[in-house]
Amino acid sequence: MIAAIEANTVLGFALPFGLALAAVASATALGRAVSAALEAMGRQPEAAAKIQTAMVIGCAFIEALTIYALVTVFILQGKIS
Repeated sequence: MIAAIEANTVLGFALPFGLALAAVASATALGRAVSAALEAMGRQPEAAAKIQTAMVIGCAFIEALTIYALVTVFILQGKIS
């Protein structure tokens, strides 16, 4: 007979995997954003300041989502007893 898995056990395994997924997605998104911005700056150097500003704002939003995932993991880990 298969034993029932408690919600705390599932949460304990799911939280680290979810955080790892968020970190990998964030790293991929940041890499693509910076790569595209640098390529755009190389093509149009006169627009480098505007491109860099947009890139930094976009990177901040991407990092904010990763930090939200980290905070959520800490909050949910507090519920595991």
